[in-house]
Amino acid sequence: MSFHPNPPGTPPQTPTCYRHPDRPTYVRCTRCNRFICPECMHSASVGHQCADCVGAAAQTVRPVTTTFGARQQRSGTPVVTYVLIGINLAMFVLQNMCSDIQRALSLGPPAVAGGDLYRLLTSAFLHLGMAHIAFNMLALYFVGPALEQALGRLRFSALYLLSALGGSVLVYLLTWDVPTLGASGAIYGLFGATFVVGRKLNMDVRGVVAIIGLNLAFTFIFPLFTSQNISWQGHIGGLVTGAAVAAIYAYAPSKQRNLVQGGATVAILVLFVALIWWRTADLRAMFGMG
Repeated sequence: MSFHPNPPGTPPQTPTCYRHPDRPTYVRCTRCNRFICPECMHSASVGHQCADCVGAAAQTVRPVTTTFGARQQRSGTPVVTYVLIGINLAMFVLQNMCSDIQRALSLGPPAVAGGDLYRLLTSAFLHLGMAHIAFNMLALYFVGPALEQALGRLRFSALYLLSALGGSVLVYLLTWDVPTLGASGAIYGLFGATFVVGRKLNMDVRGVVAIIGLNLAFTFIFPLFTSQNISWQGHIGGLVTGAAVAAIYAYAPSKQRNLVQGGATVAILVLFVALIWWRTADLRAMFGMG
């Protein structure tokens, strides 16, 4: 005689975390096969493990990798996040001490076309005022540590810089006479990456979607009622770049993870270089620049 845990016509019961029965989940520990919620997940070389299995294996001293291929850090301190915040704050102080810094490092398409390619990246470390830098640094402080822990310091650094550059490249492609500066492109890249990584880890990403939606709405609506301009190009460019880079890092096949991630990172840089070269040649021809 067979036994049916769910009588005919009864919907199957949603599995829940073995430590938190009120939390539905479909993720299992790769060692004991029990269901675990995001709070109980511990990244392993393959999949995730529960707290009990991690404790049982605590005697091993071999380096462990996270889901995305990064070595687990001995210290949980988000060093890269804090360094990036420090650099941005230091540059803001220098801006207020010397106005020439903003003119020399901000993103002006004519200057970039004239050869100042470094502005595409240096502009991401400048800000217009206290409200501007406060919003960006608070966002980096709250979003950065979790991503840095998930991706590892090297991949997180690449994600941040590529997102900043992606925002600048779209600004360069679509504008001409409007100087641009700010870390918003990189911050939007972190928002996009948080969504992708959250989906990969089967987490509830509705809060991230709401944050992205509200910020995009602010980007397009705020200039309609004020005289201030917001670079929607930088925001969109950073968001798309961050999401794309995170998707590559999160979904790369485990057997060739480092090769795929490294190759894709280089490919994105090559694409940016090609777009910058094309735009520069077009602008120089259009305005007769030597």
